[in-house]
Amino acid sequence: MNALKEFFINLGLFFQGAFDMQQRSRGHIENEANDIMDQFMILCFGDYLGIDLPTSYYALELLPYLAEDLENWQSRMTDKKSIWEEKGAKLDMDP
Repeated sequence: MNALKEFFINLGLFFQGAFDMQQRSRGHIENEANDIMDQFMILCFGDYLGIDLPTSYYALELLPYLAEDLENWQSRMTDKKSIWEEKGAKLDMDP
């Protein structure tokens, strides 16, 4: 009876892993979107972090569209511990 119960538990876990990809894929997509947005913001507004880029002058035209994201991005980029935790979590490493 114990083996049958264990079989059904394992079968349930199998189907949960096979069909519950929505939560995992959403997390991966959000992480990739954050990485791409971070790279774009560094390219446009790297001078806020002390990185001189020639594109900063032309990126000022984008400032009204990205202003609400700029403060969160700047705080996330200046917090080195947070960056390492995010990168370590992607590789399944403990920080």
